[in-house]
Parts: sequence; structure tokens; C-alpha cells
Amino acid sequence: MTTKPELLSPASDFTSLRAAINAGADAVYFGVKGLNMRVTSRNFSVSEIKKVVEKCHRDDVRAYLALNVLMYDSELDKISRIVSKAKQAGVDAVICWDPAVIQMVRKARIPLHISTQASVSNSSAAKFYKDIGAERIILARELSLKQIKEIRKNAKIQAEVFIHGAMCVSVSGRCFMSQEIFGRSANRGDCLQPCRRKYEVILKDSEEGHELELGKDYVMSPKDLCTLPFIEKLIRAGIDSFKIEGRARSPEYVKAVTKAYREAIDAFHEGRLTRELKSGFMKKLGTVYNRDFSPGFYLGKPLKEWTSPETKATEKKVYIGIVKNYYPKPSVAEIKLEAHRLNKGDRIMIQGSTTGVIEQRAASMQISNNAVEKAEKGKSVGLKVKDKVRRNDKVFLIRKR
Repeated sequence: MTTKPELLSPASDFTSLRAAINAGADAVYFGVKGLNMRVTSRNFSVSEIKKVVEKCHRDDVRAYLALNVLMYDSELDKISRIVSKAKQAGVDAVICWDPAVIQMVRKARIPLHISTQASVSNSSAAKFYKDIGAERIILARELSLKQIKEIRKNAKIQAEVFIHGAMCVSVSGRCFMSQEIFGRSANRGDCLQPCRRKYEVILKDSEEGHELELGKDYVMSPKDLCTLPFIEKLIRAGIDSFKIEGRARSPEYVKAVTKAYREAIDAFHEGRLTRELKSGFMKKLGTVYNRDFSPGFYLGKPLKEWTSPETKATEKKVYIGIVKNYYPKPSVAEIKLEAHRLNKGDRIMIQGSTTGVIEQRAASMQISNNAVEKAEKGKSVGLKVKDKVRRNDKVFLIRKR
């Protein structure tokens, strides 16, 4: 019997954390402000590490802290304090690759996961990190499934791989374009993704100038990785952890992607993963932010897998208002419509740091205890909700793009 892999989801704030947990993640990974590979996402403060871990452990979910950027001397004292806080909070592992951080994590006796930033792409490198105390290697994204199997077999160490999310044109994100153009380093987690943009190439000679436009194929902007069409191959390979990229993406993205892979993994182990079922999961993945999908390097080099930077998501959310009150006995939320009208039957999404992400239809609506078919902007409307919501949760309409 093939062992069920860990499903590891991203969390950049408490709303996405709750969304990941509710959607079935076995573990989450998160960063602290300024010192992880997603500086531009919201991230948590050092003082919130304990709260993150507590919320995870309450639901039997593991919590991994990412400290995986290049580090400078001026930051080492701060890193030491963060590692100490992580130890006190009971984090399940620290994701890193800088030798200084590795030393601190080992000294604190916290399980050590080697970041994909280390670009581990062979068995000898994996064994090296194992010998210095690593429990797990997050392998380079530029490996085929065959190569991953070989490394796992030879190194005999836990292997984690990315199964879904953004791909970088540079090796494991080691790119200098953002630093060159904007002074914002990708190697410090601060990439502004100039590779995703449209460029013009100007050819100059002594007689006349020619302008050529690069934009049709966006030759530096890869499609997003998606392994769901062949997820059974990865499961059978015995890979220990399946990681979803996306700490810079929305809570609804975290929910939709986590839920799709959770259901696919469970269906495989229950012997009911069919082509039709996967087709439904793919349709759901397509509703949230994506740049179209590619198998990455798993089945061979992804040649000509380029995309334009615009999202290919089939749905979008439109802010309409806020939850003012929740009445548990009738399971009704009072919603103040601040930006848009709401019609009976509309699909809505409610998001909050404790609530996570809830999606449903506006099936039953009342104003002043009278049933209504619509409520205009500026009104407060009572709405029957399927799950508990909280005051100040945000409410959105879900619309087709």
C-alpha cells in the first residue's frame, strides 16, 4: 500500500491559514515579515508565531516556519531571536538553507528542512544535508519524476516537492532581473517579477532601425505548475510531502487548490480517482488565479510553456460589504452592503481571519424580517449562512470573468 503523502499548503495571514486548515491541509508553511522568500505577501509578525502554531496544532496540522532568504551579518541576532521564538512556540520544522540559519536551527534542536533555494538536484547533495542534520529536502523544481525517485532511493531522506503554483524562469528563483531594474532582490524574497512583463527589442544598425515586439509568447513568463492530471504518478513514487506554492496569492486560491488536491489524494487511496473526477478538480483549479497550467519538469523539460501575465482564472470576486452581526441560533448573518447590490441566488464568498473562506448561494434573504429578492447598496440584509461567520468578515460576490 502506497503511503499517503503530506499535503502542505501556504499561509500568508490568518485568513489563508484558516482556509488551508479547513480545506484539509496536513501542514502549512508560513514566513515572518522581511525574512522569507515572499516578502511582498502579508506574512506574520514574530509575536504571532505562537498563535499560528497553536491554531495549527489545535487541528492536528503541522506548522513549518520559512527562514529561507540570503542572510546578512546585521540580521543574525534577529534570526537567532526568531529561532528561539519558534522553539518556544513548538514549530514542527524550520525551512532554511543558509548555513548560519542551519547552525541555529540545529542548536535549538528544531527539525530542519532544506529549502528549494539550495537547489538540491542530486543524491550527493541530499546526503550532505542529511549528514549535517536535515530531516527533509525540498528538492529543486528542475527535476524530472525519474530523477526525484533516484535521489529519494539513494539518499534515503524525506523528499518534498512542489505540486502546484508559480514557476520561475530562473533556476530555483535565483534571478537578478528585479534587483537590476527595481533594486528589489528575488534572493531576498522581494521579486517584482519583471519577467512577467511585455518587452520590446530594438535592432539598430548603421542604415536604419527596426523595432521588434516580444509579447506574443512572453518568453520569460512560464505557465503555472499543475500536477493534478498525473497526481497518481507522484503518489506512487513515494514522495513524502506535496507542496502548494502560493503565499502571495489569495485565501480563496489557498482554499480551492488545497481542497482539490486533498480530494484527489484521498480519492486515489480509496481507489476512486477517475478521469471524470480529475476533470472536475481541474475545473475548480481554473476558477482561481493561474497563468494556465504546465506539468513543469516532471515529465520532461517544459519547452515553450510560456504564458501572458494576465490571470486565466474563470472567476473573480467583487467586494460588496461586511458582516455586522452573526446570530447563531437561526444561523443568520447581518451584512451591510457597502459597495454593491445583492440578489437572491447570487454566489457569495465570506472571508475572515477566524472564519477562513466560505462560499455559498444567497438562498434566503430578509430586510426587517421580510423576505426579499434583492438588497441595494447601502442596505443591511439578513442572510442565512451555512457556517459560522464573524463580525467584520468581508463579503464578496463571485462572478464569471
